[in-house]
Amino acid sequence: MGMFGVSQFDAILPAGMGGILAVAGTQEYIVPDKQAVLGMKKISKMTVTLTCDHRQIYGADAAMFLKTLNDIMMNPAPLVK
Repeated sequence: MGMFGVSQFDAILPAGMGGILAVAGTQEYIVPDKQAVLGMKKISKMTVTLTCDHRQIYGADAAMFLKTLNDIMMNPAPLVK
């Protein structure tokens, strides 16, 4: 839904599926930055929501997946080798 400009949404888990990942579009924010010329910088944030059936997927594993996804999104260079 992110390609349609949706900033956040929750996906409904289809019957029989273990999980579904909802990826929203990026939004720009102004945040403080001590190294920036005016003390502020523009960043892009993207909301990702994971819906899981806890009968099939352990919650801690789902959280680890989201952390790994975040790490990859913040530093994709190792994937490009």
